[in-house]
Amino acid sequence: MQTLQLTAPAGRPLSVLAIGAHPDDIEIGAGGTLLGLAASQPGLRARYVVLTGTPERQLEARAAAAAFLPADDLTVELLNLPEGRLPAAWGEVKEALEAVARSGQPDLILAPAPGDAHQDHRTIAEIIPTVFRDQLCLHYEIPKWDGDLGRPAMYVPLSAQAARRKVELLHKCFPSQQRRDWWDDEVFLGLARLRGMECRAPYAEAFTCTKSVIQLSLAPAAAPGQP
Repeated sequence: MQTLQLTAPAGRPLSVLAIGAHPDDIEIGAGGTLLGLAASQPGLRARYVVLTGTPERQLEARAAAAAFLPADDLTVELLNLPEGRLPAAWGEVKEALEAVARSGQPDLILAPAPGDAHQDHRTIAEIIPTVFRDQLCLHYEIPKWDGDLGRPAMYVPLSAQAARRKVELLHKCFPSQQRRDWWDDEVFLGLARLRGMECRAPYAEAFTCTKSVIQLSLAPAAAPGQP
């Protein structure tokens, strides 16, 4: 398995855009990755967009953004589109994401997966490539009763400490969700351990990527008279 390195463009910090349909989507799917980016990318520029949510849930989302992405340059946008009805609000979703794209082109996008069984997640995933055409987009997975977990193509390894920190912050930032029967350490750490096993790491988050470009680094040509 080949390891690829995500690096910041020359002369400026890395910029990341995290998109979720609902508060907690981003953190469940990519919370460990966000913590790793915040720790490893000096000057990280982060933008956080959630399309739905009640006022209570939006307060949770804002607190979670600050906890998972403690970046100096962090923008949080919380919208009020109809939860559970994003397919019917397709035009509004497209306009919202186009507005995000007009105001900046990130280096990395974290977003829901096209194969996600939840209609809100899937709608965002279908629109993303029509709005952001030249960015690396990693589509995260969210465990749920639908049983829609697929075969990911990309992995972000996590240490045991990072995986447990992610779960700790999920509990801390989203108290409204703790009554749900699927919201527990075994679900979150179990999936992360399984994905870690697949990429030979203690834990991991896994993503699908429909399109990416690999830039080959060529060795400089030898000077005349040298081998």
